[in-house]
Amino acid sequence: MIPGLRKRSPKAQQMMLDCYGDYVFAQVVRLVPRNEDAEEVYQDVFIKVFKNIDQYDEKRATLATWISRIAYNESINFLRRQQQTFIYLEDHEEETASMTEEEVEATLGHPDQETVQTIRHALRHLPPDERAIVTMFYYDEMSIKEIAYVTNNIPTTVASRLCRTRKKLCKIIKNIINNNERGHDKQLASAGQQPA
Repeated sequence: MIPGLRKRSPKAQQMMLDCYGDYVFAQVVRLVPRNEDAEEVYQDVFIKVFKNIDQYDEKRATLATWISRIAYNESINFLRRQQQTFIYLEDHEEETASMTEEEVEATLGHPDQETVQTIRHALRHLPPDERAIVTMFYYDEMSIKEIAYVTNNIPTTVASRLCRTRKKLCKIIKNIINNNERGHDKQLASAGQQPA
């Protein structure tokens, strides 16, 4: 497929879309939540992939990882232009520093369907670069080394950021759960019932 892509073969390009299209769209939509925007970014990713295929070096990364790097960069660039408000790591550094890995694992490990929905909701509150690291690690099951390549960082930096971001995500999830419980208690009180 690579030789065909380098010759700009429409058949090879279609093969690439068939092989990697769903994978790339899933990556993009986790970072760019609105479908219309994700579709725009998805198209930009493949335009860039086809245009820059000569720069792909199989000694440095697999084709999937190389494409992920382009998808990551296109998604982050799109989100930066949107100027959305996020909760930055530094905003919660003191609160998350004391959180243990067991506490994080209890919140994020082996989640049920409700917890998965809460995690998805919480991910929206993370800045794009932090959201990307978490989704690449959990959803795409990339190694720290692959994430380092995609994000253009060194593996130790990625591991450290992943650890801090997991703690932050855990804190956001706890806040969401607490807010939901308070909302439920208010509903019960307004209905004349006592909270459990």
